[in-house]
Amino acid sequence: MFVLMTSFTIILCLVLIMVYLMTNYISYSDFSEKLTAFECGFDPLSKMRSPFSVRFFLLVVLFLIFDVEIALLFPVLSIFQTNLSLATSSAFMLFILILLFGMFHEWNEGALDWINS
Repeated sequence: MFVLMTSFTIILCLVLIMVYLMTNYISYSDFSEKLTAFECGFDPLSKMRSPFSVRFFLLVVLFLIFDVEIALLFPVLSIFQTNLSLATSSAFMLFILILLFGMFHEWNEGALDWINS
């Protein structure tokens, strides 16, 4: 098994090096856009106080909250493989219910709708 993993790693490294070498020599004719300053998706030479979509900001915050909660679910999978007690199952179900309640509440409030109705 060790020999198989080592050979796979070496082959993958060689393939990635070859892909890098083949794509490194591609020349682009227009570097002007690539050399301009880029900061947070805004043109730095435009007016500084341009309006920003609050709905987009709210959706990003909601994504971060739910993304962290989903990341917290990954260790639960390993806990279920080792031992499954009533306390563990009830804590997991409570966490899932809170997560689902929050998602349905935000859905009801219209925070997840992009199109204004």
